[in-house]
Amino acid sequence: MMLDFLARHGDAFDRSNSEAHMTASAWVISPDRTKVVMCYHNIYNSWSWTGGHADGDRDLLAVAMREVWEETGLRTHPVTDGIFSLENLNVEAHVKNGAPVPAHIHMNVTYLLQAEEDTLRPKPDENKAVRWMTPREALASSTEPWMVEHVYRKLVRRAEPYMK
Repeated sequence: MMLDFLARHGDAFDRSNSEAHMTASAWVISPDRTKVVMCYHNIYNSWSWTGGHADGDRDLLAVAMREVWEETGLRTHPVTDGIFSLENLNVEAHVKNGAPVPAHIHMNVTYLLQAEEDTLRPKPDENKAVRWMTPREALASSTEPWMVEHVYRKLVRRAEPYMK
């Protein structure tokens, strides 16, 4: 689906495509590889991973790393070579910065990253808090059942070989 969409839409990396667009996320593990970082997301009122829009950047690993920095203050590096997971995520219509955003699809590429030992800081316009959690705590703290069942559990399973 993603490859077909990319082949048909020259603007797939730009959020001006109101049908769908590319995004990048990160499943960030701690330096001791026992925890993951989660942010309390303002729009969804739930603990979630980091990530965001490509906004024209075709280097989705760079997008994921930039989003982690912007949303948490953490510097990261890849744990694995290449893509860790792919997701097509339905985004419900909502209001952001006072402007309506129609329902659309995030064609998301996820990377497994490890953070350096920096101080966590939230990004107030996007999240209220940032916290290290065990994978079990991350699953229990998210209030988005679909994300827990179809995304976060998958990421926890796939990350197990890299965790202590």
